[in-house]
Amino acid sequence: MTEINRYALMMEALNELKPEIDAARQTQTQPEPAPALPMLGDVLARYAPIPHAALFLGVASDDLPVLLNLHDPVPGPVLVAADAGAGKTKLLQTIALAAGAMHQPEDLQFGVLTNHPDEWSGVEGVPNNVGTFPLYSQPAEDFILSLASWAHDNKTSQQSVLLLLDDLEAASNLDFDARQNLRWLLLRGPARRVWPIITLNPKHMENILPWLDAFRTRVFGTIQDPSHVKQLEAVSAELRSLNSAHFTLREGESWLRFWIPSIDY
Repeated sequence: MTEINRYALMMEALNELKPEIDAARQTQTQPEPAPALPMLGDVLARYAPIPHAALFLGVASDDLPVLLNLHDPVPGPVLVAADAGAGKTKLLQTIALAAGAMHQPEDLQFGVLTNHPDEWSGVEGVPNNVGTFPLYSQPAEDFILSLASWAHDNKTSQQSVLLLLDDLEAASNLDFDARQNLRWLLLRGPARRVWPIITLNPKHMENILPWLDAFRTRVFGTIQDPSHVKQLEAVSAELRSLNSAHFTLREGESWLRFWIPSIDY
């Protein structure tokens, strides 16, 4: 057999085996599917009762709950930054449902501002919910105004209110008065028991860069673009390795990773 014929036969055999080789390579390079996460109700039952002033955010890798002290304004407003599909909205929904499960309305309430009210149908029946307001509507601006007015006058009330705003960039389209009131809430709200917890898609942050300085506490999900990670000052957080429903936040000089439970709506 000539060298040319031997080469031709080898190439023919390789072509026949190529689909199997490609499938094997794909199996080797694809990450293992993430195990199903426990349901929110089961997780909250495990940690109940939590401290009166604590807001549940998720569960850390050491199996302890990640909590925000609503009576300590030092952390300031919370920014949740992650790529589309990385679980930002689900984190806000988890916070809302946990608030309803673990706090009485006279202690903690929340309102939601979103471009997609249909995604929030599962929180409509939560007694702590004061409303879900489309960001493009007058009621959304009225809600921000009412929160700012309440916070201005609140000097003795022990009640806390969460402002769950799903998409900071979209909020830049609010009218002037609403934007000014929102800025004031970012600066002064936590000291008056109003806690803005706001999501951001880094792809759109060029439009709202001046707003970012207001956020001392930043929670990160998966972010693939290194330039976005750098702008958000999270280079050391290894954000590309996070799975959906997994987040991280800075704790001193290190990063605290945590996950959020499954919700069934």
